[in-house]
Amino acid sequence: MNAKRKDRRIERTQRTLRDALVSLMVERSWDEISVQDICDHADVGRSTFYVHYADKEQLLVSGFEDLQRALVAQIPEPTRRADTLAFAGALIRHADGEGRVLFRALVGRKTGQAVLTRFRDLLLELVRDELRATVIGADPAFEVIVRFISGSFLELLGWWVETANPLPAASLERMFRQMAKGAIKNAPS
Repeated sequence: MNAKRKDRRIERTQRTLRDALVSLMVERSWDEISVQDICDHADVGRSTFYVHYADKEQLLVSGFEDLQRALVAQIPEPTRRADTLAFAGALIRHADGEGRVLFRALVGRKTGQAVLTRFRDLLLELVRDELRATVIGADPAFEVIVRFISGSFLELLGWWVETANPLPAASLERMFRQMAKGAIKNAPS
């Protein structure tokens, strides 16, 4: 029983630190945020921060890992196999509404390079995982299509969260998936 309480405290502390980072990223650029700022915002000591994370980038990565797990969990395995790029809809819906402000901080024009690099890595992994089940081809051609689709999605999502009154989320998803499926179908092997 004691171990379960400890796990919950750890999870609560980590969630508090991630929430503090997200809140600060909405207000400031990545480079303007320090570990001390995160600790102050979360109302935890620096030593507590360093028990859980080596630096603010590791904290950021843990948030992206949680996001990736949540996106994958939203899509049942049979759907993932049958419906190429199913993650796109879940990610677009996540970025819609209240999440739009956060996604501006993650992929918008003022995003720090470290944040953008980590988000790009998340997209690359999501696309690779989904295409491995449906796209067969030589390694270089496979990686070209993975990077083409990931880059397109990143650019499209960045534009979408920065633009006032953009397309509805469902329209954006439909258009992206239609174009991406065309790219997959016509990819050189």
